[in-house]
Formats: sequence, structure tokens, C-alpha cells
Amino acid sequence: MITIIRADGAAERRQLSAMRARAAEKNADIEQAVKAIMEDVRAEGLSAVERYSLKFDAAAPYELPKERLDEAYAACPPELVAALEHAARNIRDYNEKLLVKTMEWTSPDGGRVGRVVRGLSRVGIYVPGGTAAYPSSVLMNAIPAKVAGVEEIVMLTPPTENLSNAVLAAAKIAGVDRVIAVGGAQAVAAAAYGAGFILRVDKLVGPGNAYVAAAKRLAYGALDIDMVAGPSEVLVIADGSANPKYVAADLLSQAEHDKLASAVLLTDDGALARAVDAEIVRQTGYLARSEIMETSLRDFGCAIVCESLKQCVELANEIAPEHLEIVTENPRALLPQVKNAGAVFLGAYTPEPLGDYLAGPDHVLPTSGTARFFSPLGVDSFLKTMSVLEFDQAALEPISQEIITLAKAEKLTAHANSIQVRFQ
Repeated sequence: MITIIRADGAAERRQLSAMRARAAEKNADIEQAVKAIMEDVRAEGLSAVERYSLKFDAAAPYELPKERLDEAYAACPPELVAALEHAARNIRDYNEKLLVKTMEWTSPDGGRVGRVVRGLSRVGIYVPGGTAAYPSSVLMNAIPAKVAGVEEIVMLTPPTENLSNAVLAAAKIAGVDRVIAVGGAQAVAAAAYGAGFILRVDKLVGPGNAYVAAAKRLAYGALDIDMVAGPSEVLVIADGSANPKYVAADLLSQAEHDKLASAVLLTDDGALARAVDAEIVRQTGYLARSEIMETSLRDFGCAIVCESLKQCVELANEIAPEHLEIVTENPRALLPQVKNAGAVFLGAYTPEPLGDYLAGPDHVLPTSGTARFFSPLGVDSFLKTMSVLEFDQAALEPISQEIITLAKAEKLTAHANSIQVRFQ
């Protein structure tokens, strides 16, 4: 069951505040514990990583031989391999089309300027173990890095007793270079500072539990990270033309992630909101994770009935959701008004799980309102650029006095002198 709210300027604000509060909660005890782990690994290296791995995972870190990935690939059902290969092709194609290239051109002053684009040298991908082992996330994190030209991709995953064949098969398909069985905050610390055979990486991406998220926050600066992800969320804008069965299914598909997940419907049609609520009750009855979904929808889900679709979009921009579905008679007409969303899904046959698995765009998306200023993970996330300048005497001399004037205005006489000595 989902709470139905009529937008009146106050009721919807209270609901939005509750959603923001859930993402803002931090566990100080976790932060302190992780900080200690990070400091120990920085000081002691691999011995600290081994100690914490034995304590938390009952196994020391180790590297998997390449043959293990081949075995996992062979052990997967053919239909799963086919689906992973299909997804990989689409992800690769999408990122290849977005790949920016090195460019140079002649400036208005006659010199050469431009930008050199390079892939990062070494990237780490964190992959959770246990029930949170998602092969689709391996593809979504590794393939854009591969397209960017990253020299080495290292996957870090907890040393569980039975590593997921699907995850290892996805690593093979995506072109992961090394797989190291190490997890938790100690894995993040090893990636940030280096620890024996676990080499320091330039960037660490991928989801994890609260300890991994805290470690990524603390490691930022020693390496780059994708983002610190909060609870998952979907927001659906729908009008009276929408099929309530589809809308309910899409809200539930997000609510099943986590009890903190948020699923919100914005509509200008109260009858649709009631029909969606009825469908949620019906569909929850036959779905496996009903307890999680019911808690998520009760605490952080709702349907807000607005005066117009324009008001729906305004609220959506304020929320800045991870996933935004527009299920209206003419969904593309609303797209120009959308300013803040991680990914936008247009129409009744573009459900959010399509983006999670197969369409091509990445499913690593900004959460908790950070779509106001963050972007999805993609090929550009694994690139760095360098400016390039080349002027000869004929190009520099006509503008030399202006450079000197600017340098003197900032009282940087050595800057001015650097130009002057060339034309005295």
C-alpha cells in the first residue's frame, strides 16, 4: 500500500524532507571503525589488509588465476552468458559513441592549442559478495573503463567461499585484467594506498555496504571515486493515459532493492494514483521480497497528486531522482523541462530495469538528490585531459605586451620577465 498525498505546498514538502533525511543519516560508529582500518592499512600495508580480511571474511586476500574466470564462464547457463554478452555489446556501443578524442587547432593568435585525452592507468572495481553479487554492475563499471583506454582494470571482491560464477563470467566478458579476492574497508584502503600485490589505483568505482561507502569517502583524494551512493530511488511521472499495472510494477521494482529505497509517483490524476495503489497491493502479494517492498513503500514511498504535469516536473527537478520515468501521453514533450535526473526513461515500454541491464547507458547513477550536480558513470569518468599549447616567435610576439601587462597587474614580475627576456 502506498500513501496518496494531494500537493498543497506543505504535505509534499514533509514527504520530501523525510526522503532527504533517510539519505543524510550517517553512522558515526561505522565512520570511526573505518577510519582506524584505513590508517592501519596506510601504515602497515598488506599485513593489515590480511589481518582485517581474516577477521571479517575468515580468509586472507588472494588473486584469482585467469583460468578461474574461464571456468566460471563455462559453468554459467548459456542463456545467462548470451544475456551478459548482449548487454556488454550495448554498453560498449553506447560508450564508444560518447568517447571524446584528442583535439588541436590554431588559436586566433596563431598558436596551436588543444587537449590531449588519456585513459586512467589503473582502475579498481569493487564488487560486493554474497546476495549483493550483481554481474550487471561488473559490466556497467568495467566496460566504460575499457572503452576509455584504461591500461589495467582490477576487480576487488570479498573472498567468499563460493565466488559467484556469474560475476566472474561478467569480469571475463568485460575484459577485467585482474581479480583479487579482498573486500570491505580494507580493500578500499589497499586500493587507495597500495598493499603488497594489491597495487594502488587511480580510481575506485562500484557499490558496497556502509563500511565500503565510508571508506570511499575517506579515501577520496588519495584516489578518485565514482560517487558515494545512497539508497536507490525511482520517481514516475504519469498521467491518466498510463497503465496502473505498469506503473505499480516499476515502483515495486525499485522498492525491492532495500528498505531505504524510495519509490514515488507524481501524477495529475487522482484516479490513477488510487489504481496504482490497488495494483501495488495485488502485485506485492505474489512477489518474493514483499516484506522489503512493503517497508520501503510505507516509509519512503508515496503518490503525490499535483495540479498539472508542469507541477509534477517542477517537483521532480527538486527531488533530482536517480531514475525518472515519464509515462504520459506524450512523454518526450516533457523532456525539455527536466533539469535534474540520473537517467530519464520515456514511455510505457521503457521501464527502469531496461536501463539496469541491457539498454547501454550506465546504471551507476547519482542518488539522494545529487543528480543536481553529478552525472552517471560513463566513459568520460575514466578519462583525464591535458591542455597542449605550442606558439612560435611570430605568434607570441604580437601578444607579449598584453601578457606582461596582466602579469604586472598581479605583481608577478617573474612572469612578466619570462616574456620580456624573449624580445629584448
